[in-house]
Amino acid sequence: MEMKHEDGRFFLEDNDEMIGEITYSAVKDGVISLDHTYVSDSYRGQGLAGKLLNAALDFADLKGLKIVPVCEYAKATFERKPEIRFLLAENYQELLKKGEN
Repeated sequence: MEMKHEDGRFFLEDNDEMIGEITYSAVKDGVISLDHTYVSDSYRGQGLAGKLLNAALDFADLKGLKIVPVCEYAKATFERKPEIRFLLAENYQELLKKGEN
């Protein structure tokens, strides 16, 4: 199983098959949104979504980016783990509302 990164996503492959991904996009300078997390049914329950999210969090931290959690998995993780909230965009709730319109 190998973690890979392309512009806009981190993904996991197993035997050249994509088994999970987390996608992100630019919101504005210095801010990205975590848009979608997916893990193939046959690979669920192995902590892969967490590994994908951690890769995105590490990337954001390394690049000095702030995050707007759009996908439900990212939102739930930010709620559960106060130690990662330093990566949240200051006005992320407002940015989420703009995205819903």
